[in-house]
Amino acid sequence: MKLIIQIPCLNEEETLPATLADLPRAIPGFDVIEVLVIDDGSTDRTIEVARAHGVHHIVKLTNNKGLAAAFQAGLDASLKLGADVVVNTDADNQYSGHDIPKLVAPILAGSADMVVGDRETDSIEHFSPLKKRLQKAGSWVVRQASDTDVPDTTSGFRAYNREAAIQMAVVSKYTYTLETIIQAGKLLVATDHVAIGTNPKTRESRLFPSMSSYVRRNAVAIARIYTQYEPLKVFTSMAVFLFVLALIPFVRFVVAYIDGEGAGHVQSLIFGAVLFNAAVVVGTLGIIGDLLYSQRIMSQRIFERVRRIELQLKVPPSHYEPGDPSTSDQPATTGAQAGRTEEREALKL
Repeated sequence: MKLIIQIPCLNEEETLPATLADLPRAIPGFDVIEVLVIDDGSTDRTIEVARAHGVHHIVKLTNNKGLAAAFQAGLDASLKLGADVVVNTDADNQYSGHDIPKLVAPILAGSADMVVGDRETDSIEHFSPLKKRLQKAGSWVVRQASDTDVPDTTSGFRAYNREAAIQMAVVSKYTYTLETIIQAGKLLVATDHVAIGTNPKTRESRLFPSMSSYVRRNAVAIARIYTQYEPLKVFTSMAVFLFVLALIPFVRFVVAYIDGEGAGHVQSLIFGAVLFNAAVVVGTLGIIGDLLYSQRIMSQRIFERVRRIELQLKVPPSHYEPGDPSTSDQPATTGAQAGRTEEREALKL
């Protein structure tokens, strides 16, 4: 059994050493443990520091593509490097590496395909009361959309077995945490969660420069993802709301008409008709969204099959560089070289 611990990085030369030092070197149930660093366009010495600390694998993205893209690139590389289980953690040493054995335990036991670390945010001292409430509210919404019981849906400390990792496909440019949980629920991936510890805060979050930004980005992300996976429910609810609103001016006009004053309340009739038309349009969008969702599921299945074919053909990971030469025997491969390799393998078929 092979475990790869992937760490997305952006200018983490100062915090990366502590994160790497915190990782376990041996875990019962695994024959091999390797570390993969995804460099998301860093401008500092992140890669040099990673190599100096014995990192086995490096994926070097050409520019800053965002956390979600870095996570997806790491997942793809981990699979192509032969990982049976992939653990994702943050480079700022937020999560305790000593809890990785606890995180992978349900996977080793065969009771889960994906495990999310629960930070128990109420106990985190540097989280403000508002942030704690927002975490709870956001996690509740994601649980409703995903039909899972994960209490801390924004936690980036998580483990995937090979089958679950193959099915994950992140399209969001901002965050992978929420989308992958909803995907897991919709794709019937067995999910679990375990309580984990967190380390003292090392730096301010780069994803959220302020509390208002945190609220705005999370609200937009949750609304977008929820609508993407539950379009019929969202738009039908909006259509019903608009229809009920339309009844108010309609009833007002009918009452006035019965009293012989209908001519003076034509504006109520017009306003009600506008709201009714809006309800019909929104309801139609729900039907269209539901049809598009079906197409998304089909695309997801095609993506999964393509990934399985790539793994069968042993297509090398894109943007790959070996880490410490003494710990890695994987040849360096650029994105262009990987593309040419895929073409050659396809021609052989």
